[in-house]
Amino acid sequence: MISRFIPLIFLPLLAGCVTTGTTPRKPVSGFDPNQIAKSDIDRVAEAHQREVFASLKLLAEKLYRRNPREWRKGGQPSLEAAVARIFEANHGWAFKELENRRGTDAIHLAFREDFAGDRVLAFVAGLGGMVQTAFNDKTELFLIDDLDPQALFNAARNVEIAVWKLSNAAMPNGEHYLLSNEGAGPVKNLSFEREFGKIIGSLDLLSKIIADKTNRIVAKVFQNLASAIFLPVKF
Repeated sequence: MISRFIPLIFLPLLAGCVTTGTTPRKPVSGFDPNQIAKSDIDRVAEAHQREVFASLKLLAEKLYRRNPREWRKGGQPSLEAAVARIFEANHGWAFKELENRRGTDAIHLAFREDFAGDRVLAFVAGLGGMVQTAFNDKTELFLIDDLDPQALFNAARNVEIAVWKLSNAAMPNGEHYLLSNEGAGPVKNLSFEREFGKIIGSLDLLSKIIADKTNRIVAKVFQNLASAIFLPVKF
């Protein structure tokens, strides 16, 4: 009987140690006392969250390789330093050079003609902030946390919209704001598409798992990507 209450006793203490707004907490090898205050759904959600951010980090590296001028515009000494700044600093997904815009507001900057800053930073940090908002800005989940399956579903649709913009948005001279997939030539490079697909799949699957577990209904909103607007991920 006492063992049932142990997680509840330590839950406020453990939850108070969690930072918010940055990348998800890496799993601890060996015994992790935090695990006593987690449900199976919490662990599944954390696993999906880690996969999403692993793909985002890989996409940042790939975008910087195809668009090296962007990390140089940001004043970083190297590609690696530019990626580390996005994923290893405790910034809460708000950057001064992005006017402290977060989420989809930051993504819009990446495709604005008059934006002179690092477009990869705007795009990737915007996605990171948007996804974290859908996870209630938690880097670790506990029994008291309640994810909204609608927010996760909307986040997946927003990634689809962002990918469409990345592939189609162009400057007046016809050049893309950011280079990504390469469909021309003898060998097609669709590796960006695969990573984005993983992110969308993880968010959609987690949305379904939580909806089924909590008996909640998700409104399946699908839009024409060419004219779509970003959906809310915070209610």
